[in-house]
Amino acid sequence: MPSNPELVVPDWPSWEPEIHATLMFVHREGRVLLIEKLRGIGEGKINGPGGKIDPGESPEECVVRECQEELHITCLNPIKRGELWFVMSDLPDIHCHVYTATEFEGCPTATDEAIPYWCAIDEIPFERMWEDDSYWLRQALDGESFDGRFLFTAEKIIWDDIIFGEEAPKRWRGFAD
Repeated sequence: MPSNPELVVPDWPSWEPEIHATLMFVHREGRVLLIEKLRGIGEGKINGPGGKIDPGESPEECVVRECQEELHITCLNPIKRGELWFVMSDLPDIHCHVYTATEFEGCPTATDEAIPYWCAIDEIPFERMWEDDSYWLRQALDGESFDGRFLFTAEKIIWDDIIFGEEAPKRWRGFAD
């Protein structure tokens, strides 16, 4: 159970987040394409491109659109790797669909939302990322499915429940991709 009495572990099957979102991690040849986020939730952090799902949009459509808007690339054949469920003390609750891709069209370009850069997978700067990323990102880049549920207070995890492998998609709420 969480140590902060203000946050309680939700009844996940009936939990309704305020934000439905996506994340994309493009990787190839031992490197991953990351961004420095310039605005919005996570401003100043390192992450993958992604963002809020628009009404009527599937998670896969969203993650492709967000990569186009944030980096001017079109990811080809995105593969859903996981879902993240976040209850946060100081931010809206978020349900996030995580994708990977190894191919894309275009050239990663800085925009007013993000500065892209390639990083060796074994040098991912977890100290500049959301704390939960170190729990699942390497496994996702290795092709593993996951489902992670987290409670955060002031950007620190106070409770988590994460599983990997074939059982993970059975917990996904998401849309059929």
